[in-house]
Parts: sequence; C-alpha cells; structure tokens
Amino acid sequence: MNSRLLLSVSCLLATAVSADAQGVKTSRTPATFTVEQLAEKTRDSIVIIHHTGREGKRTGLGAGFVVAADGLIATNLHVIGDARPITVQLADGTKHDVVAVHASDRSHDLALVKIDAKNLKPLSLGNSDAIKVGQAIAALGHPRGLEHSVVAGVLSGKRDVEGIPMLQIAMPIEQGNSGGPVLDQQGRVIGVVTMKSLVTANLGFAVPVNALKTILRKPNPVPMERWLTIGVLDKAEWKTIYGGRWRQRAGRIIADGMGTGFGGRTLCFWQRPAPDAPYDIAVTVKLDDESGAAGLIFGGDDRDRHYGFYPSGGKLRLTRFNGPDVFSWKILQDIPTPHYRPGEWNTLRVRIEKDKFVCYVNEQQVAEWGDLDLAGATVGLAKFRETVAEFKRFAVGANLAAKRTPPEALARLQETIAGFTDKEVAPGALAPLLKTPGDSMHLLRERARQLEMQAAQLRKLAQTVHVERTLQDLGRAVEPAEPNIDLLSAALLLARLDNEELDVDAYRAEVDRLARTVKDSLPKDAKAEQRLAALNRFLFEERGYHGSRADYYSRNNSYLNEVIDDREGIPITLAVLYMELARRLDLRVVGVGLPGHFVVRHEPPGGKSQLIDVFEGGKLLSREEAGQRVLNITGLEMEEKHLATVGTKAILARMLHNLVNLAGREKDRDGMLRYLDAILVIDPEAHEERWARAVFRWQAGLLDRSAEDCDWLLKREPEGMDLNRVRELRRMVSK
Repeated sequence: MNSRLLLSVSCLLATAVSADAQGVKTSRTPATFTVEQLAEKTRDSIVIIHHTGREGKRTGLGAGFVVAADGLIATNLHVIGDARPITVQLADGTKHDVVAVHASDRSHDLALVKIDAKNLKPLSLGNSDAIKVGQAIAALGHPRGLEHSVVAGVLSGKRDVEGIPMLQIAMPIEQGNSGGPVLDQQGRVIGVVTMKSLVTANLGFAVPVNALKTILRKPNPVPMERWLTIGVLDKAEWKTIYGGRWRQRAGRIIADGMGTGFGGRTLCFWQRPAPDAPYDIAVTVKLDDESGAAGLIFGGDDRDRHYGFYPSGGKLRLTRFNGPDVFSWKILQDIPTPHYRPGEWNTLRVRIEKDKFVCYVNEQQVAEWGDLDLAGATVGLAKFRETVAEFKRFAVGANLAAKRTPPEALARLQETIAGFTDKEVAPGALAPLLKTPGDSMHLLRERARQLEMQAAQLRKLAQTVHVERTLQDLGRAVEPAEPNIDLLSAALLLARLDNEELDVDAYRAEVDRLARTVKDSLPKDAKAEQRLAALNRFLFEERGYHGSRADYYSRNNSYLNEVIDDREGIPITLAVLYMELARRLDLRVVGVGLPGHFVVRHEPPGGKSQLIDVFEGGKLLSREEAGQRVLNITGLEMEEKHLATVGTKAILARMLHNLVNLAGREKDRDGMLRYLDAILVIDPEAHEERWARAVFRWQAGLLDRSAEDCDWLLKREPEGMDLNRVRELRRMVSK
C-alpha cells in the first residue's frame, strides 16, 4: 500500500473512533448549533498564545485550541515563532509556560505545544476531506487582541496555495485569528486559520484539520530548553546587545525588531579576535526597508564606541559612534552612489589599515577616512530602526577583495546581453506620438509585450547560467574516487540547482556545529555505542528531527538545506544528514538502499552491525523487520543485495531520481531536465537517463541537444537499449 493510500485510510479510521491515542475527541453525528451556541460551547477550549522577545516583552499574539485534556494545544507555527519563550493563557485567565513543542510542520504552518495542565476541554476533530464548499462555518480567535471573538462565514473553496492544500474561508480574518479553529455547525474542527487574503478583507485560508491529525499521530517533541536554542546565534561566535532579535537560518543571520539603543540600534559583535592591520571585514546585506539601516561596525570597543559603514535611505553612510545617544554620534560621510542597489543583496567591505580605512560597496570604493579617533579591534554587525536585515558571508581576513572582471570582458558581456534588450522610448519623443495617439498606444503596448518577452528570456538565461555553474561544481565534487567524495557538499549542490542563493559553505559549517554540540556532551573517551546514543538523543529527542508525514511528496524534503532548517525530511535526506554527523563523531554509518525506504547501518569496529531507520526517529531494525518494511511498501521480498552498502554516487543519483519523479508529478519538464543533467554528471554511462533526456529535450524543442544524446547512445549501443527507437527519434530531430 502506498503512503498516500495509507494516509487516507488512517484519516478515515481516525474519524470512526471516539478517541485516538492522543486523547483527541471526535464526533459521529452531533447536533447542529447556532453561531452563538458554538461560541458558548467552545469558549473554554480556546486559548491565547503569545511569545516574548529578548527583552522579555510580549511580541506576538495569536490563538490556539485544546486538542487533548492533558495540556496539548494546537496553533500555527508562525504564532509561536522560532526559539521564543511561549505562554498559553486559558479561558479562565490562568497562564502556563509551554514546556515542549510537541510537534511542528513548517510546510503546513502547524504546531502543537504542551503545557503542564490537566482536565482541559478538547475540541472534537472533524474530517476536512468531507466538508463541502458552501457549507456554513465559524472561526474563533482573538483578532487584533480582542479576546474570544467569533465570526461566521462559509467554506468558499478548496485551493492549493504554493502547493499546499488549503480551505478558502469567506469571513474577515485579522491578526490574532491565526491558530484559531474553524468549526462546522456540529462544533467539530475542520481547519486551523493560517493566513489572511491579500485580495480582499473578507477572505482567508485555513489548514485542513486532517494535516493536524497527521502530526498528532507522529509528533516530533522538542523540550523547551532545546526549542529556545533553535536558530540562536552561537555564543562562542557572537554577542548581541541592545535587544532586537538576532537569529541564524539557512546560512544567514537575520536581525529584526527595534533595538533599545537610540534610533532603534541593536548590535551584534563577533567574538573572535581581529587580526593585526591591515585586514578586511566584509558582509553581504539586504534590507527589507531602505528607510532603515544595517551593516558593518568596526574599531572601538564592544559597547558604544565604534565606526559604522552601512546603507541608510538608499545611500551609504559612514558614522562614528562615541556613545549611546545621538549627541555622541557623528555622521562622517553620507554617500549617494549608483553602485548600491536598493532592495537587493549588496556586499560591504572595509579595508582597515594602521592609519586609515577604505570602504567599498560591491567592490567599488565609496569612502576613505584617515582621522582614526577610535583604535579598537572590535568588528560586527548593526541594525537600526524597524528594518528587517539579512546578512550572509560575514568574513574577516587579510584580503577579502573579490576578483574583478576585466573591463574588456565586461564590455564583451554587455554586447552579448544587448542582443536581448532594447531601449525604451525617450520622453522627448512624446510630441510625435500624440499626433496619432491611437496608433502610438497600440505600438507602445506591442513594444511592451516584446520587452516582457525579452525580460522573460533574460531571466531564463540567467537561470541556465546558474544551473550550468552548479552542474560544473557538482562535476568537480564527484571527481575523487568513491570513498573520498564529499557527500554533504554534493547533496547541497543538488538542492542548489533549484535555489540560487543556497550557501553550501554555510550549511557545511552548520553541520559541523551540530556535530560539535554532540561531541561536547560526551566524555573524551566515549565508546562508539555512547556516541551513537548521543547522536540519536540529540537529533531526534532534543532537536526533533523527524520523517515528513503530512507533506511527504514535497520537493523541500529532497533539499538537504531545507531538511537541516526544518528538521523534517524523507528517509534518504535524513540519512545523509545522519551519516555526515556520524562521520564527524568518528562513527562508521553507511547507507542501505532498501527498495522504497532508505535506511542506514552502523558498523562498529569489531562489533555487530545494526540497521537504523532514521525516518522513524532512529529506530533499530532487525533483518526481519527490514524485510517486512520492504514488503509493506513495495510488495517485494527483500533480497540480500538490498542490504548492500550504497556508494556516494548511488545515494546522490537516488536523491535526484526522487526529484525527477516529483517534477514529473508536477509536469515540470524543465525541472526534470535539470535533474537528469545532474544524474548524467554523476554517472555519464546512465543510458536510460540519457534516453529520457533525449526525449525531454526533443519535447522542449532542444533538437540539437537531443541529437547529441541520440548519437551517444547509437555510438555505444548500451545493452538493453531499444536502438530502433533511438534511431527513430534521431530522424525526427533531424527534420
């Protein structure tokens, strides 16, 4: 039985009983209630949820509802935030600190939190698959802080929003409704409010309750003391002052929230010692609001005295901070420059010498200063006002200047690009256009259409350059002999095919940091079984990594960076992370490619090997259990060859085949071609994949490239290939 069918059967069974293993109440055919009766009936089950910021002040508010009498509360993941202390206020006014995040599902924006409370009143869970469009519903929550509000409406549709099934609800949704239940007329939860429509005020969306049932059955508990460390900056690397919120995700540092310093200033100091001058500091930064500011600080101390170089109001600013208030600040230079790109990523660099410093943006010099009143060696980051700033590639080194493309090469590149673009009509040409305005408007709109087509072509070319660059990097990564291939880097490059901004080095550093955390918890002479137990405890119990349940067939589960960030994945991506962490702990853990379900095997020196199912939280598998797993998933009897160790290239190819299949489900031919290209980089002799690529290239109109694949096959005549079909396709692409 496949996973989708299993899920459907499980959901059906869950609605047919009066209570599940979590103590969640369900209903068969209760009476119908009015909106007023629903509000009264469910009042004691609706809670207020808020999380607090670094300064201990309440910074978020949303709704939730009781799903188990022993203190289990359902809400949205965005309501509880990442790494924040969370408080739940019950209907009677009592407040309880959350002791664990019992389960979370980032793709569906769902969370279950646990409080230390008993005898609560859980709501009954309905069946979101059974509800009909046009059916009357009601939503409960705390819109704009107005506690225990109810609003009536109807289910106006069932939609996919960014690939996730959603219930479209025709009713006003405001901040504070998030996380609240959507009820049918029988008082059963059929959805969880998650977002407000940007199109109209009286439209919102809710996550179907059947997705919530999935994480109820298969939770991934994270104790609160561990939840508070997720995304937090490494204290050995960074120290923050003046509030705000600094966190790390996806290889980036993100700063938001107003700082408590003057002008909303909040600071983040690098904790390693800076080298002796001369040296560079650099960071790439993007602001969501150019009226704010964020960038580099350097010199001075680790408090109020330092220099700052950062974008502000679309310009570059060089400032000296002599103290905590505005009277001790001095703007040294305010620099308008065409080299800064508002709203985009910009690289700031400061060259610090003994008697001066020189400032660059995108490798263009914009400022120089020689009056060095401050002579400290502190470096770091700063953010001002309400801007949300993202930083990546922070670095300190002897020379961080990027290699610049020679002017003549840039000129040639511009000539090439000019072949795909045209100039707009100059404003001075308006008078002649007004002589025949009807014709002019028609021609202008036609020209706009052409420019839009050219812009789309340029974007496609940029994507092609990115893919080809990534394929080249992947080719270099798999060049070494099999035992020496860096699986982590290669697996991240597969994800980078679809994510141009993925920083491979940043994720390598994050995996190193995770492994270091495990190692630091162990005695120096820890035996292999102790290290393995510590890895399992850290990954599955403390960090909550788990197999994806509600959204198994999502490409995100095949992107290793997404798995690292969201702590959720499919068997093979979780196994890759597990193997890489194990390797850093000096454990021999290898991949085992069971049909339909990838597992790993621990092979201790001189000890007995043990199969481990990473998808099931590190569950130990006997050979018989593994065989039963294969039989349940594929209907096949497990053979001895299925237990063989899988090499690095085969693991990468299996990951790519998963992506090919997912792209095929979505009818994404471009994606299928990207993944087939990558498979053939890893294994140029993969003749079945080369034949598939030849066909897809032909369908995409890439006739010359399809012919190349056909010629390769006809020249080598691989065993098992139907060469007559290849010759037929070769004739077709030649016409």
